[in-house]
Amino acid sequence: MQSKATLWAGRVLSALPILFLSVDSVMKFFKPQQVVEATTKLGYSEDLIIPLGIILLICTVLYAIPRTTMLGAILLTGYLGGAVASHVRIGDSLFGHILFPVYVGFMVWGGLFLRNDKVRQLGVRHWL
Repeated sequence: MQSKATLWAGRVLSALPILFLSVDSVMKFFKPQQVVEATTKLGYSEDLIIPLGIILLICTVLYAIPRTTMLGAILLTGYLGGAVASHVRIGDSLFGHILFPVYVGFMVWGGLFLRNDKVRQLGVRHWL
């Protein structure tokens, strides 16, 4: 059984990546100049911005819904892993760009760990 404090800490920690990734996905639909420049810098064509936004929005919504949160976390892990790979491929800075998706991933899984009994029952020793 989890305490109310743990549950709320998990909700707050989960809300941060949900908000950030939701804004990121919606911005891809409007394609402001900064989004187009960042996407093309990573080596992707402009016509992939909206499909990437759709994929990100679906993954984020799945993570936000309690019944599908595990699936959403797994899919977001893949999406964020692709972001890391893209930044590594073009030689971006480690702390400025490469590790940022890793931090978001830690928030995704940390929030899920704190707010989901089933994830906590797995135990950290099973993850290592």
